[in-house]
Amino acid sequence: EMDDEDCERRRMECLDEMSNLEKQFTDLKDQLYKERLSQVDAKLQEVIAGKAPEYLEPLAALQENMQIRTKVAGIYRELCLESVKNKYECEIQASRQHCESEKLLLYDTVQSELEEKIRRLEEDRHSIDITSELWNDELQSRKKRKDPFSPDKKKPVFSLTFPRPYIVYMLQDLDILEDWTTIRKAMATLGPHRVKPEPPVKLEKHLHSARSEEGRLYYDGEWYGRGQTICIDKKDECPTSATITTINHDEVWFKRPDGSKSKLYISQLQKGKYSIKHNHN
Repeated sequence: EMDDEDCERRRMECLDEMSNLEKQFTDLKDQLYKERLSQVDAKLQEVIAGKAPEYLEPLAALQENMQIRTKVAGIYRELCLESVKNKYECEIQASRQHCESEKLLLYDTVQSELEEKIRRLEEDRHSIDITSELWNDELQSRKKRKDPFSPDKKKPVFSLTFPRPYIVYMLQDLDILEDWTTIRKAMATLGPHRVKPEPPVKLEKHLHSARSEEGRLYYDGEWYGRGQTICIDKKDECPTSATITTINHDEVWFKRPDGSKSKLYISQLQKGKYSIKHNHN
């Protein structure tokens, strides 16, 4: 049993001991903080100096990753440059092929038009009953130059198709030819029984059957429509593959695999200058 005085003394001893423990704990905590702070400062200095292993290992991994990505970017750049170069060369080649194709089509078109004009001139020549001397005189008169100091003498033109007395025309030879052509055509239209029958004019024969009907092409017994793949063949040239895009009354537009577009005239198919067939590949 303890009295009040012993209890008080014992309580004071416990309080003193607790205070000492708290002071020791505070001192230890401060000392630990200072040590940790010094360790962190030392590690920071190593990092700044580039000597810390914790810094060097991730840095090496980053540098290796950077080198790999730089190498990949260089390879991708070379591939892009090569692709652009190939596309440029492809465009140039396609433009040249398109130009050559258009030149050939233009040549065939001009040739067809000239042949048609020649055929019409032949028809007009056969339908006019005049002598060759009149034509020769007209051609020679066009080639000769007039002398400005010599008097203008008009040579009378006599009709060779009417009996005597001769009729003197005070007109130019070219005007006489035009009037005579008009009269002969009118006589052939109004009174065919009065005109001497002319030999039939030999027309150009079509080697192949080709025509356009309702947006489709009929050629040598087969029908061709828009969007179908065909094989175009021309003499002394390699066949080419193409896709039909448009079919008009007298022409067919098609598209080549390189993207260039061209056209064919149905008259060229009829004459055999070009031939087409279905491409089943």
